[in-house]
Amino acid sequence: MRVRIDQDKCQGHGRCYTLAPALFGEDDEGNGQVIGDGGVADDQAQAAHLAEANCPESAVIVE
Repeated sequence: MRVRIDQDKCQGHGRCYTLAPALFGEDDEGNGQVIGDGGVADDQAQAAHLAEANCPESAVIVE
């Protein structure tokens, strides 16, 4: 499983890095960014899906 953020959609609400801080951080403008290569450990799968479900712009994508 992998996560990514569509930067064209991200508006910087911060829900991804609030709900899944092991997977997402923020850039200098407050927009979400993926930490590392986007790979999701088994114990972070629920957090990845939670971040995806709570992004107002549907910018978080779990694949």
